[in-house]
Amino acid sequence: MDTYIPRRLAAAALLTASALLGAACSAAESATPAASGTTPDVVEKPTASSSAKPTRERKPYTISFGGDVHFEGVLRTRLNADPKTALGPIAKVLSRSDIAMVNLETAITTGGTPAPGKQYTFRAPASALTALKAAGVDVASMANNHGMDYMQGGLTDSLAAIKRSRFPVVGIGANEDEAYRPWRTTVNGNRVAVIGATQVLDAEFIQAWTATDGKGGLASAKNEARLLQEVRRARKNSDTVIVHLHWGTELQKCPNEAQRSLAPKLVAAGADVVVGGHAHILLGSGYLKNGYVSYGMGNFVFYNWGPETGRTGVLTLTINGRQVLKDRWTPATIQGGVPVPLTGAAGQQAVASWKALRGCAGLTATSNS
Repeated sequence: MDTYIPRRLAAAALLTASALLGAACSAAESATPAASGTTPDVVEKPTASSSAKPTRERKPYTISFGGDVHFEGVLRTRLNADPKTALGPIAKVLSRSDIAMVNLETAITTGGTPAPGKQYTFRAPASALTALKAAGVDVASMANNHGMDYMQGGLTDSLAAIKRSRFPVVGIGANEDEAYRPWRTTVNGNRVAVIGATQVLDAEFIQAWTATDGKGGLASAKNEARLLQEVRRARKNSDTVIVHLHWGTELQKCPNEAQRSLAPKLVAAGADVVVGGHAHILLGSGYLKNGYVSYGMGNFVFYNWGPETGRTGVLTLTINGRQVLKDRWTPATIQGGVPVPLTGAAGQQAVASWKALRGCAGLTATSNS
């Protein structure tokens, strides 16, 4: 198993190196002061190499994905007790990667009006964002069939909480442009863009929940043209384009036709990684031509678990530019609502079972590019 330097240690090392470099530069400057009122006898003309723009160096980075997260039932108790430990031991796995992402399947509100006639409605206080951040999560998507469970009032509260927390959330916004807008970051010289959208919306809420030019809501993958346009736009000035989707059929182990239709279109438009969930169980992950696709991440931090729905884990990809160099699955089981990593023989068996899922997904273990 590969090991990674935690982001906090890397940051500390960078600060130390910067301080030493700054001290060295200061010493060099003070050692050779220029005489007051004088100019150098010779001014060298810049050469072609010195005037050219430096080439940006890229190095591989890691990104980890977890599945569906909410804070209902026993998880609300954990959240209220201490947001910083609400995700349990899986936080150590998430924190090892340069970037970590989950699907936040809840409205962030303590008010709002429950969606009329909806059997399950999820909401959580703003401390849910604190919990994600404390667990090493860097970005979440709220583009899913629970992101607006408390309708427009809940949306207003969610957007306000996101703004106050400064925690990056994609797939939701005060209008269409905001909802489809990617989160951008640079890691090891790689410019990364992450877009969130949902292919799953209850028929009676599609109009009310979908963001438009004049109305807030979610980024809908049902509007394929708009989603593909955003992917192409991100492709122009990004080294890695990632699309996070809510898609699939509940408890169906193989991707449905809508997933199989959309995935290759996203890859053709310029997506390097397509990851998603909704089915409450794990689906296949692997390469689709020159892209990497995960059709289902399953439950992650969730109040409902069992033999199938309790199987979960963290997908970690090593990426450089457009190339997904390696995938790694850290298996876990949901216990008391949170993922607990598996080790030993049980862990090895879980990894083998996860790899076997790509069989009916039409994905491969290695890139076809």
